[in-house]
Amino acid sequence: MNSIAASDAKSYRWALEQLQLQLQIKRYSLSTQRSYYQAFRAFLMFVYPLPLHHVGNLHVYKYHQEQIRKKNISRSTQNQSINAIKFYLEHVLRQDKQFFELERPKKVEKLPEVLSLEEVKLILKSTKNLKHKAMLTTIYSAGLRIGELTHLKISDVDSQTMRIWIREGKGVKDRMTILSPLLLKLLRDYFRAYQPKTYLFEGPSGDQYSASSIRKVLQRSVVKARIRKKVVPHTLRHSFATHLLESGTNLRYIQTLLGHTSAKTTEIYTHVSTKKLDEVRSPLDLMN
Repeated sequence: MNSIAASDAKSYRWALEQLQLQLQIKRYSLSTQRSYYQAFRAFLMFVYPLPLHHVGNLHVYKYHQEQIRKKNISRSTQNQSINAIKFYLEHVLRQDKQFFELERPKKVEKLPEVLSLEEVKLILKSTKNLKHKAMLTTIYSAGLRIGELTHLKISDVDSQTMRIWIREGKGVKDRMTILSPLLLKLLRDYFRAYQPKTYLFEGPSGDQYSASSIRKVLQRSVVKARIRKKVVPHTLRHSFATHLLESGTNLRYIQTLLGHTSAKTTEIYTHVSTKKLDEVRSPLDLMN
């Protein structure tokens, strides 16, 4: 906060430090910690030099109105900013949850991009590097988030029960998902070739493989496969869920495998699946 003199910014620095401390204590992901910190810092820059105990709902409203008017921030960015401020009020200042009420922008309900089985096959076939193929196959085969893949340890792959354990996934919850026999064979080939020590997929220095590198790996394979859809690692997770649904897997089981708290989150795949829709005939065809 370069524009704030050190002597005047003590309470502001304390607020940021306490926000970061509470995020760490509550085991929020590093990406969420960074996002909340930056969002709250931007809000503090807006209200400075007002004493923090004078900041109220009106300032929060004005700040977000200005952000929308001047920067045209997205709904997700606004919601993240609100969540950061709420976190400070509720977990640092210990305010009651009803203390801070702000109308949230409605989230645009967009259907996720999904690949066909053939498109997934083309992507994996286009991935020649054994390690890269193993990573992308694991994401798709087990329906993982990219952060869950990078956190996987060798011990999380249980070949006895044919399960993969996800430790402290989203919402700091453990869960297990399926281990395909085909994936297990691929992982064994990969393990013999690369000999990872702790994490299933390790970077050059032995730490976790970076998420940004995985995105680049996938993008190269998508280009090689000549697929023109916008494909990111989460697209493979969406495709996993949709293909399970289309193969007849109960939605409740899919919810468990994905680690969704609410069934409504999983139900979106019923809108994405086209298998049953392909069987529906137009009434025009009934005229023949």
